[in-house]
Amino acid sequence: MDVLKRVPVREQDAKERAKNFEEVCLGYNREEAMEEASRCINCKNAQCIKGCPVSINIPGFIEQVKNGDIEEAYRIISESSALPAVCGRVCPQESQCEGKCIRGFKGDPISIGKLERFVADWARQNGIKPSGASEKKGKKVAVIGSGPAGLTCAGDLAKMGYDVTIFEALHEAGGVLVYGIPEFRLPKEAVVAKEIENVKSLGVKIETNVVIGKSVTIDELMEEEGFAAVFIGSGAGLPKFIGIPGENANGVFSANEYLTRSNLMKSFDEHSNTPIMHGKKVAVVGGGNVAMDAARTALRLGAEVHIVYRRSEEELPARVEEVHHAKEEGIIFDLLTNPTEILSDEKGWVTGMKCIRMELGEPDESGRRRPVEVPGSEFVMELDMVIMSLGTSPNPLISSTTEGLETNKWKCIIADEANGKTTKEGVYAGGDAVTGAATVILAMGAGKAAAKGIDEYLSGK
Repeated sequence: MDVLKRVPVREQDAKERAKNFEEVCLGYNREEAMEEASRCINCKNAQCIKGCPVSINIPGFIEQVKNGDIEEAYRIISESSALPAVCGRVCPQESQCEGKCIRGFKGDPISIGKLERFVADWARQNGIKPSGASEKKGKKVAVIGSGPAGLTCAGDLAKMGYDVTIFEALHEAGGVLVYGIPEFRLPKEAVVAKEIENVKSLGVKIETNVVIGKSVTIDELMEEEGFAAVFIGSGAGLPKFIGIPGENANGVFSANEYLTRSNLMKSFDEHSNTPIMHGKKVAVVGGGNVAMDAARTALRLGAEVHIVYRRSEEELPARVEEVHHAKEEGIIFDLLTNPTEILSDEKGWVTGMKCIRMELGEPDESGRRRPVEVPGSEFVMELDMVIMSLGTSPNPLISSTTEGLETNKWKCIIADEANGKTTKEGVYAGGDAVTGAATVILAMGAGKAAAKGIDEYLSGK
């Protein structure tokens, strides 16, 4: 065994998986996981823990995998994470725990994400569940949103003994885990639903089809329904558009709508009550993980798909693994390209997109080199569908219906990063509702911090 090289993980063949919605990565089996775990040198000053937003005892759980005690490994992970089977699949480990791994300085970092996924999947297959609270505190806490921030906050509060109810606007719990991330990256029934069941097994109640700000307000929850504290983890579901002519043409989608209809409403099925159009030639404008998800979904529905991004590959914000998988499957990358107008026929349907070539100039405030237009490089890309994946912002419904809850200029709720405390007494917030669109694990870290803040508030600490 070469300790400098990680144990490779099995995947579906690219040509096969481009035609189905089954999970791409097949994960480790027990022998592979134990072999990969044996590469860990169990650092005393473990930098990997510092790179994890929920501070999992990574060397501790990996040591148990190496010893073959997978149940104990799951117990260690569960002390810190409510959604290990999710995190093992969708966390950007390369820039977090694995990015800090000492092994990575002279070889491959330990496959921490794949090991976490193996442990969580093994626990699910063997009926192992996280441990609940030994005694109840007799206080009610409301959690708004059943995405990663809400589920994490609710799970941690339940473990502390609080009576927790999650209020979810959609008809199914899971937030971005069910509506945003495709089946081929994160299976819904096999993984997400089971993780939610684990949170419910701690005593958490979930009420769906409750739109806070319409069905009931935060003030009513606190003043009339007896909730002592509220956590807002409502995410950022309001899509942004580029603001070019023709954006209202038929056949232009936001990635948010496209993925929600495909993932949650199964609209890719022509027998669905809300079928979605299957484009023949599709452009996805954007370069993040959501753009890759939308592009790979459109590909599986039979389209030739182009990623249109105004910077170079080096600046793509998507995970390296997602870009690699997209390329393997046949997605075409039109980099250093910017749309200027969407063209349509007399009936208003998309026929193409005017674009201009770009080159990179001086760095902007984010540190990335600013793209500038190349004069005279305009061209038309023939298309029948365009998906805009330019980020999202929080829906202002909650903040606009809650007295004393302040937001910033982007409509994000103002909250303390350390404990989630907002400008309204007893109300805490975290995740995309505070930061704008970010990763699942950062939302979980915020939910965890807010649970601690709420406990300190309700305990009078």
